[in-house]
Amino acid sequence: MPQPTPERSGPQAPLLTVTADALVAADFRPRTPRTSRRPPGPYRRLLSVPGARAFTIGNLVARLPMGMFSVSAVVMIAGTRGSYALAGAVTATGLAATALVAPWTARLVDRHGQARVAVPATLFAALGSLALVLCVRSGAPDWTLFAAYAATATTPNTGGMARARWSHLLQGDAAALHTANSFEQATDELCYMLGPVLAAFLCTTLFPEAGTLTGVVLLVTGILLFAAQRATEPPARPRPAAKAPFRAPGIPPLLAVCLATGAVFGAMEVVTIAFADAQGHRSAAGVVLALQAAGSCAAGLLYGALKPAGPAEVRLPWCVAAMTALMTLPLLAASLTGTLPLLALTLLAAGMATAPTMVTTMTLVQHRTPEGRLNEGMTLAVTGLLGGIACGSAAGGWTVEHVSPTAGYGVPVTAAALSLLLALLPRPRGPRPADARA
Repeated sequence: MPQPTPERSGPQAPLLTVTADALVAADFRPRTPRTSRRPPGPYRRLLSVPGARAFTIGNLVARLPMGMFSVSAVVMIAGTRGSYALAGAVTATGLAATALVAPWTARLVDRHGQARVAVPATLFAALGSLALVLCVRSGAPDWTLFAAYAATATTPNTGGMARARWSHLLQGDAAALHTANSFEQATDELCYMLGPVLAAFLCTTLFPEAGTLTGVVLLVTGILLFAAQRATEPPARPRPAAKAPFRAPGIPPLLAVCLATGAVFGAMEVVTIAFADAQGHRSAAGVVLALQAAGSCAAGLLYGALKPAGPAEVRLPWCVAAMTALMTLPLLAASLTGTLPLLALTLLAAGMATAPTMVTTMTLVQHRTPEGRLNEGMTLAVTGLLGGIACGSAAGGWTVEHVSPTAGYGVPVTAAALSLLLALLPRPRGPRPADARA
């Protein structure tokens, strides 16, 4: 057997030998592991943070009903009482009540901790949803529907609590926080994509109250799972020294933008349900609304994977302008063709601008909210959205009933244009905010 020469012996020397008609080289050198592996993507790195996956799963379960309750209430009330105006007014009342109560709930969360406040607040809200089902089922007077739905106002801001956890875990990492905000917005859109489909399916296939009942079960289960993850919970601030977020510089203009943007969402939801019903396809309304959320979800994930171009305060008007332009597509589709499939495609396109708008807005809110009151600040932004959704729902329901479902699509276009106008208004001169680095 041939042996390697002394000068070539050792772990680095290959063994050479000759067969009948070929020279064979056997390389016994140790193999080093491959180091050219592709680095993990931004979302994989985000979810590798210790404890992140556990609280994300619980929050996802708790957030899914947020896309179910409104659609379930509209289908349940309109199906039993025969009035979209009443259904829109009831949901608008509940959202308006939430807009008033949610900041106080968020303040309690900041002062006493997420777990101690979110669980009892959720249980009380679940009782309100169950009361609504009983009132509808028993044929109670209309005013009882308003009272019952208003009782759901204590539902905690699950998205805000998740964003507060990311802000606590990713302190000082602006790029990772941008990815986290985009991930949470995509999660919102995913829930609003699946929620209406599930709600419409349950309400039309089983019985009108099935969507609300399922939502209650998911909400309570998700909050219990989320609250159990104490390791990632931000510390409570019993006596925060900072002033209220509403008085912080730059927050009121953002809340005005949120109010107008929320009107886009609220009007689009009610009008689309009514339009599908007028076409004889009420059960398809959830699928059509889900396409809008799907477009927003995809755009949000892409937006989070990209490096932000310029400061957030500069990006916001461009995002709102894109949303305003794309919101005209559903109006054109409903006016010119009146076909549900084409409307669904235009809603898919229109949804692609909503996630970047919301991600940029939430980034600005996080940077401008005083320390120790982050959950309250983000809940104020959500409160603005809910207030706008309430106004949009009421305006969309009124337009559908007194004009036509097609004309109802003019409401979200008008609201988007108002949001653009508010985003373009000059801000008072002063020191550059921290978001200039975002």
